[in-house]
Parts: sequence; C-alpha cells; structure tokens
Amino acid sequence: MFRDEARLLVQAGNGGDGAVAFRREIYVPKGGPSGGDGGRGGDVVLHADESENTLLDLVRSPHLRARTGENGGGANCAGKDGDGLVVRVPVGTIVIDADSGVVLKDLALPGDEVVVARGGRGGRGNTAFKSSTNQTPRKAERGRRGESCTLRLELKLIGDVGLVGMPNAGKSTLITKVSAATPKIADYPFTTLHPHPGIVEMPGYRRFVMMDIPGLIEGASVGVGLGDRFLRHIERTRVLLHMIELPADENVERTAAEARTVLGELARFGQGLLDRPRLTVYSKSDQVVDPQALAAELDSILGGKGHVISALSGSGVSELLEACWLLIHPPEA
Repeated sequence: MFRDEARLLVQAGNGGDGAVAFRREIYVPKGGPSGGDGGRGGDVVLHADESENTLLDLVRSPHLRARTGENGGGANCAGKDGDGLVVRVPVGTIVIDADSGVVLKDLALPGDEVVVARGGRGGRGNTAFKSSTNQTPRKAERGRRGESCTLRLELKLIGDVGLVGMPNAGKSTLITKVSAATPKIADYPFTTLHPHPGIVEMPGYRRFVMMDIPGLIEGASVGVGLGDRFLRHIERTRVLLHMIELPADENVERTAAEARTVLGELARFGQGLLDRPRLTVYSKSDQVVDPQALAAELDSILGGKGHVISALSGSGVSELLEACWLLIHPPEA
C-alpha cells in the first residue's frame, strides 16, 4: 500500500543520572568521590534510503523513541550512551515541524539525513563537584530530558518524466509497456489510485524514471477527484507528458476542452508546472480510423505538435522516448 503522508511523535533518549559514590578500598583512607557521569541519550535521525518507497511503516508505527543513557556508577564508571534511532524514509521526503509548520529538511538525495530530536545530556557524577573546599561532595546531576516533537512527513516522489492527463488517457498502459511498473488498468475512471514510478530502459545503457499519477479532472487542484493529493509528485519531474486520448467519435472540440482543463489545473496548482518542458501525446491511435488527421486537428486547436502513439501496438513509442531523453539530457550547444 502506498502512503505519502505521515504524522510522527518523536522522543529522543533521556540522559542517564550521575552517580554519588566514594572510593572504599583497604589501605586507601579518605578515598574521595568516585561517582561517574550518566550516559547521553540517543538521537532520532531520519535517513533517506532508495530502498524505501512509501511511508506506510511510519503510518502504522508513528511513535519513535530512542534509548535512554545508562546511569553512572562507582569507581568513576560512566554510563553507556543510549542507542540512537535511525529511521529510513523514501528519498523525496519533506520533514515538517507539525506545530510551527517549519520545514526542517528536504531529504531530496539518497543518504540525506536530519536529526529531528537530540538526546539529553548525561548528568555529572559527584566526582565533577570535588573542589579544595568540598572534598566530599554528596550531590550529582540528573540526566537531561531528550528532545521531543511532533512531525509531519510529506513524500514527493522524484522522477524525470511525469504523466498527466484525464482519467483513462492511457497513462498507465504506457508506463507498463516501457517499464516494469504494474499499475492497475481498467476501462473506468480513476483506476490509478496512487503514483507509480517506473524505470525506462533505452538502448545505449540509457535510463530515466517515469511517473504515473492519478487522472486529473476539473477542480483537481483544489480537492476534486484524486489529483490534489498527488499533483505534488510531479513537482520534481523535469519533463511532463500531457496524455490526450484520441476521440473514437472524432469529437475533437470536446477532447480539446478536456486538454485545456488539465492544463488549467496544472496552472492553478502552481509550482511552475507549466513552465517546464512539456510534450503533448495523442494516445490510443489504434482505436481510431485516421489518427494522423485527428492529431492534426487537435494540433491546430491546441497549438504545437503532438506525438501520436499506441502503447498497445508500440507505434510511436520509441520516438516518444527519444524525445523525452533529449529534453532530460539536452545536447550541449
């Protein structure tokens, strides 16, 4: 199951208490204080790991607690530091303080880390309080409490190419044909319920990540349908593929209106989605009589030049992938 939001309660480890002790050895009169310091509490760290792709485990177990440091002992023995807690999260996770709304860290790269709660300092034993005027101190410090906080995690998946379009525009079919992704495919709207990344392999040891998100309808940017929850997953894509289903009834005006609806939702969502490179793709060319003629009409209405493809037969797909590659890796001038 895919989850891209989580709310966590985090508690770092408390520091151990310092000890009050005195040397008591035969033939060592007035041995003096020998209480050791308490150990430091463990930190809670979030670590971006490429092997993770969902926040589901954290949704199920939202309480994160590091170990407490051990108390100090006699003979100046310091307590053991508490074990820190390292939590693996997907690359692309944004860590937000739930109370203030401040972004603590954007874990955008593999290996990125952030300490979200620091362990408490261990208390000093009575040895630390020995002085020329107080040679038998009988006090020690208690360990400091570890930090605690409430976090909100948001996952923004990272891909090179993002697929956008109306429901049933052929996005899922395309990504299944060019990658190993396995989104659900059916002949009813909103078959795709969560984003699906797939790695596209091309000749010459070339590869890029393609991202399929649920279909967009009017009002998606403000909560209608499923798009508002998942539009953020294409914020980090470098190229957008606008998938448009060629109309079997040849009603190009209706199809053009639906295409404008998708573009309008991208504009209303903001984040510069319309400013990045975008390719128009006319899909399901195998289901119409004259796909080139329909594509030409749509080009004249929408402006630009679209790619005509059939993901089922593979027609035009290789040329489309090459066009994507050139936008991701433009040739040097």
